[in-house]
Amino acid sequence: MTAPAWVEHAIWWQVYPLGFVGAFPSSEPPRPDQHRLRRLADWFDHAIALGASGIALGPIFASRTHGYDTTDHYRIDPRLGDDADFDYLVAEAHRRGLRVLLDGVFNHVGVDFARYREAAPDWFSGDTFEGHAELVTLNHDNPEVIDYTVDVMAHWLGRGADGWRLDAAYIVPQQFWAATLPRVRERFRDAWFVGELIHGDYAEVVEAATFDSATQYELWKATWSGLNDGNFFELDWALQRHNALLDSFAPMTFVGNHDVTRIASRLERPEHVAHALVILLTVGGVPSVYAGDELGFRGVKEERYGGDDAVRPEFGSPPLELDAFGTQMWALHQFLVGLRRRHPWLHAASTTTVRLQNRHYVYETRNGDDALLVALNIDDEPLRLALSECGAARGEVLGGSAAPPQEVVDTVVVEPHGWRILRPV
Repeated sequence: MTAPAWVEHAIWWQVYPLGFVGAFPSSEPPRPDQHRLRRLADWFDHAIALGASGIALGPIFASRTHGYDTTDHYRIDPRLGDDADFDYLVAEAHRRGLRVLLDGVFNHVGVDFARYREAAPDWFSGDTFEGHAELVTLNHDNPEVIDYTVDVMAHWLGRGADGWRLDAAYIVPQQFWAATLPRVRERFRDAWFVGELIHGDYAEVVEAATFDSATQYELWKATWSGLNDGNFFELDWALQRHNALLDSFAPMTFVGNHDVTRIASRLERPEHVAHALVILLTVGGVPSVYAGDELGFRGVKEERYGGDDAVRPEFGSPPLELDAFGTQMWALHQFLVGLRRRHPWLHAASTTTVRLQNRHYVYETRNGDDALLVALNIDDEPLRLALSECGAARGEVLGGSAAPPQEVVDTVVVEPHGWRILRPV
């Protein structure tokens, strides 16, 4: 099983629609005739300017609250709009060459789900999702649930979607996915399926469940905690494990999403956001940028009711007025996403450690004959690196925190809390 060829060039701009358009939380729920889903299309040119090739949507189907309590998988959430608004959104995305990824919640449903109101016991396991009484778990052994899931996925792929993120895939039995996804692929061979995994043996689960990809939470955690703790050994260990995953599939990589504290708030030093982004866009995988991170947004997720709201804010109309940090983040994202697009081989690249210390990390990222050198310094002292240490006589500087572009050097000095990307020559 191989992922569709287009995924090799995929860079997602991820959006949580209900928050993005101010539909949740909201003191007065918006009306369907407001067609708020269409507001997302106003931002597609922004996504293009960022360098993204696809829009990864959060939940857009009918629900009572946050979208993960689905009440009808065949209906666009009336707070967002209707089928015509979905068709418009997909058409506007595809007109610009943007793919569209949907968020499918098939582990559990909300208490307003029709089968639950009808008290159809065979449809439910009797459990709730992670103790939330309003989220009832589906019976994944029931053939009717399998058929329903296949039909829902096929319905929206037929309407123009390009793939599915499968919510809470880590808790759904793998045999359920293995019974559903091949049937969907029979009709939509170019569709892409990424499972939300947060723990476990990723490669084993992806193979058993027949996913194309999985969310790379392990690398996300090692990135920010390694930077905060001054411990690049943690990041190096995670990248070694990441290399092993790349032998069988390309994970979906990220430094932010709708479920976690924004990277600009997570990192203790603002200048280290650049290091996190350099890592994201120079290692193998399918990168995703969470809407607002590229503009320097901050937000802390809290473990309480409404604790996600700060990381799921409403966006106005583009362009937004940015402060100095936001302007810097936008330029940095554009440069690094652009570099990624100019080097599409990075999709399947693996990393090799050149120098590893607590606060200095140099790695080579390579795919066949193509390679880049990445030097990260989070120390208060400069990092001096002779290119001969990396098996190269010289290197062309492609970018960095204080780097003359296109300079060819045999030694590079990275200033405190700085970074460089070089191409061996």
